[in-house]
Amino acid sequence: MRVAALVTGGKDSVLALYRAQKMGHDVEVLATMIPERDDSYMFHFPNIHLTDLLSRAVEIPLVTAETSGVKEEELDDLKKLLASLDVEGVVSGAVSSSYQKERIDRICDELGIKSVAPLWHQDPLDIMKELIDLKFKVILVGVYAYGLDQTWLGREINTETLEKLVELNQKYQISLVGEGGEYESLVLDAPFYKKRIEIVEAETSYANNSGVFVIKEARLVNKD
Repeated sequence: MRVAALVTGGKDSVLALYRAQKMGHDVEVLATMIPERDDSYMFHFPNIHLTDLLSRAVEIPLVTAETSGVKEEELDDLKKLLASLDVEGVVSGAVSSSYQKERIDRICDELGIKSVAPLWHQDPLDIMKELIDLKFKVILVGVYAYGLDQTWLGREINTETLEKLVELNQKYQISLVGEGGEYESLVLDAPFYKKRIEIVEAETSYANNSGVFVIKEARLVNKD
């Protein structure tokens, strides 16, 4: 099936893209919504500009559209973007968020295309272990929950990091995949990247139990 993949550069959308390809779908285009505000209900915000590098890394064209980020109104912006694409389906990285999944499903129904959610209702711990096993290089670029202090910004997700996330999940009920808005991530490399993303310059901004790892400059480099 010819599909568009909704991508943010974060681990869920990139893993969903990877899974969609493994399922045999022809991912013809990547689609990114760029919110004008950092508290969008639907769309990832930190370092969203790096989806251009992601597109080049996986060698799939990217289309973008701006959205106000206002609750529900941003869905109209997404629908307009998807309606402009000649595809049969849309891939999303929803794991357990009914808010996100139901709205994407509804838009797809209205447009007469399929909604593909390869990670839907899968065990969060299994998803995190899969990322590590597949050697996805994932870093945290936003933290917004008690227990995730500024030392987490820029940290790579590995076995040790996952163990600490499990502890925080047990102590504070933090979602292991961050789908409750606890954190945001960025995938710098993955098995299907033709080149990897290298951070050249970044800075940390942290206050009032939340913060962002702002990547000011990045580039694509050849993989070893």
